[in-house]
Amino acid sequence: MPATTTINGSATTFEVRDPATGEVVGVYPIHTRADVDAAVAAARPAGTWWAALGFAERARRLDGWRGEIARGRAELAELIHREMGKPVSDAKLEIAMALEHLRWAARNAEKVLGRRSVRPSLLTANHAAAVEYLPYGVVGVIGPWNYPVFTPLGSVSFALAAGNAVVFKPSEYTPGVGRWLAEAFARVTPELPVFQVVTGLGDTGNALCRSAVGKISFTGSTATGKRVMAACAENLTPLLMECGGKDALIVDADADLAAAADAAVWGGLSNAGQTCLAVERVYVHTAVYDRFVAELVARARAIDAGTPESKIGPITMPKQVAVIRRHIEDAVERGARTLLGGIDGIRGQFVQPTILAEVPEDAAAITEETFGPTLTVTRVRDMDEAVELVNAGAYGLGSTVFARRDGARIAERLRAGGTSINAFVAHATIPTLPLGGVGGSGFGRVHGPDGLKEFAYAKSTTTQRFPSPLPLTTFRRGERTDAVVDALVAVLHGRAR
Repeated sequence: MPATTTINGSATTFEVRDPATGEVVGVYPIHTRADVDAAVAAARPAGTWWAALGFAERARRLDGWRGEIARGRAELAELIHREMGKPVSDAKLEIAMALEHLRWAARNAEKVLGRRSVRPSLLTANHAAAVEYLPYGVVGVIGPWNYPVFTPLGSVSFALAAGNAVVFKPSEYTPGVGRWLAEAFARVTPELPVFQVVTGLGDTGNALCRSAVGKISFTGSTATGKRVMAACAENLTPLLMECGGKDALIVDADADLAAAADAAVWGGLSNAGQTCLAVERVYVHTAVYDRFVAELVARARAIDAGTPESKIGPITMPKQVAVIRRHIEDAVERGARTLLGGIDGIRGQFVQPTILAEVPEDAAAITEETFGPTLTVTRVRDMDEAVELVNAGAYGLGSTVFARRDGARIAERLRAGGTSINAFVAHATIPTLPLGGVGGSGFGRVHGPDGLKEFAYAKSTTTQRFPSPLPLTTFRRGERTDAVVDALVAVLHGRAR
């Protein structure tokens, strides 16, 4: 928990420290319930004004925001690095991917959400019918620290494109990133507070959930997500939740082992494993298990943490180190073999890559989200066993399959919000595809048309063009009308088999 400053027993500010050095990066206010309510109140007329601009003008301003972010990417990447620790090059990659989704949302919002005519049925042929998707007004976004640009912008930019104002509560570990994004937006939309940031700890997020927003978008742990749901339930505030994951990578007997090992190393170790979609479990066909493990360990051995040249940074949250330690210790005590790293590789907030084999399926390292640079690798007799073990978990966010022949058939059997075949997490990088999970990984979707529709509600409109020769919704309906309707039902539906 970040250090706080208190006045009269109440915390008023909190510090953000560089997880690698402990240096104070910034001090931010802890916004109270009153502060949050005031922000939401200011956002309401701003949202009305923003929606009235129309799709084209909103797209123009969102494109301007995209340009501001792109031109300031070096500064923003350095801020990400200092606040949460990931290498600057990875921070720049995150920004690049976020900009792709921002561009897609701005350019496709009208196509997805705009008013369109729909065909009535035979019994309602005298009506013209249309559907459109209208903004909620104000959307509250609670964002994570591990991808402080890419992940929240999947909600913020789509909510804005749909015509909503946004009040964003960034993680207490990366508030400066959230503030930077809001300031960049204000430069292209200075008229009203369409996009605001409130900072603070858990109570600030709780206040946002209990405020008068039209919807909440939350990204974070499953445990915190349950508390968010309880708070939103008080006002029946609709909720989009992207929670934790325990994603798996499957390697079939005919897979490209070098490519699979490379994907497993990047998927499991990048961002020090602090990724909801990270590969945490690997299931390998017995015919290629030994060769794959040798390739995996060799590639992972080249990655380290704790030096200026390292390709992975520190563990951002100090308390997560204890979780990683517990998972490794529990696995080893229950018979797992340490192929690389282990307990000795934990030094302060830096954790060296760790690969464990022969981990029991009921061990914490298999069943709980580790959120560190660790991988478990398990031998399976065939792909049926691999699918069964993957689907046995409580989470269902993403998954990866490496197979030359049966990749699609394996993928369609996996219980997950998305699966990438012969590549890691490609489905999260393609702007037209939805991203989200099932089970303990949450519900709702960001990105793509589904992501835009999350931030708008469907409104149906009909216009009677002429009186119906078969008046149905009236007490004037007589026996003749009933007989005609009955005959039509027989013709239209009675032959269905």
